[in-house]
Amino acid sequence: MTNTIYLDNNATTKVADEVREELLPFLRGAYGNPSSIHAKGQEAKKYLEIARARTARFFNCAVDEVVFTSCGSESNNHAIKGAFFSSPKKRRHIVTCQSEHPSVINTCESLRQLGAAVTYLAVNSRGFIDLDELKRSITGDTILVSIMLANNETGVIHNISEISDIARGMGVLTHTDAVQASGKMKIDVAKLGVDMLSISGHKFHAPKGIGALYVRKGLALTSLIDGGGQEFGMRAGTENIPYITGLGKACELAHNNIDEIAGKLLSLKKGFYEKIAAAVADVTLNGDYDSSLPNTLNISFKGVDVQSLLINLDLKGVMVSSGSACSSGAPKASRVLTAMGLSDDRLKCVLRVSFSRYNTNEEVMKAADILIDIVNSLKK
Repeated sequence: MTNTIYLDNNATTKVADEVREELLPFLRGAYGNPSSIHAKGQEAKKYLEIARARTARFFNCAVDEVVFTSCGSESNNHAIKGAFFSSPKKRRHIVTCQSEHPSVINTCESLRQLGAAVTYLAVNSRGFIDLDELKRSITGDTILVSIMLANNETGVIHNISEISDIARGMGVLTHTDAVQASGKMKIDVAKLGVDMLSISGHKFHAPKGIGALYVRKGLALTSLIDGGGQEFGMRAGTENIPYITGLGKACELAHNNIDEIAGKLLSLKKGFYEKIAAAVADVTLNGDYDSSLPNTLNISFKGVDVQSLLINLDLKGVMVSSGSACSSGAPKASRVLTAMGLSDDRLKCVLRVSFSRYNTNEEVMKAADILIDIVNSLKK
């Protein structure tokens, strides 16, 4: 796998060197249970407290507002189901949107089978919801509004602070899926005004299998896992200290370097897109270039078969995707882009290119050249 160019960082990212170093002590002897009172247990508890403090700083919240989970999907499930099951007034209505991640859509559908009412807000051609429609959709029975911070396919960034203002003013909780936004933009729960926020470590250079959920202090969520009462009684089970430590380090790296990281990502995105747009006919950007993550491009190529394009790119060592990697299998029409009203021509060949801070300008420009040659060849 040498000489490959990995541009599928919205699917997953490589583990940062600094994060890997933080994991090594747990492979050598720091194996204690943080719930034990002896020295080994207290050593593990110290690592847990350090990681929680780092994650809290990343969120800009108190340490006891951080709940560690196994991934972003679990965090989303916990936020939505926990709010629904713990509703003090037995409210049954949830508001979300058509372009959400499957872990939100399918969670809402699961609750709908249990009697919940769900409103799926439409998105416009750029991927944004209508805030007036949001206001009209909230009723006296609404318990939660869940809108993602940044879309995993297009990178489009929603105005969560305004969304949370609307919801809070009508006595409704707000949750945001910030899984894709993490490590590419600043996460500040105070400025966003949300009650809950989800992240996943492997999207910004921590290992797979670790995530976190911000839960505003005073908000009582029903636990989805019963047991020993870990994580402030919100998630039972012995904490995964190695990966929690890795997540904490990834949060620290992202928080301390976010301006530099975002600047580099935007430069890579700009150079790649401008080169492609200048050399390929009938290429279209899906989403909103300016109001999107600095690392994400979603583009359509008219007259090109997407599977042929992906196979040829892979043979040349360039790794990208046709959309979300969260549902495995052959490429199919994107639910997100379909909701945005893309024509069949644009839906047939969609490419998602996503950069990380480990990509270099040289390899990104090389990938652009390879893509240009393949697309123009396939068009012929």
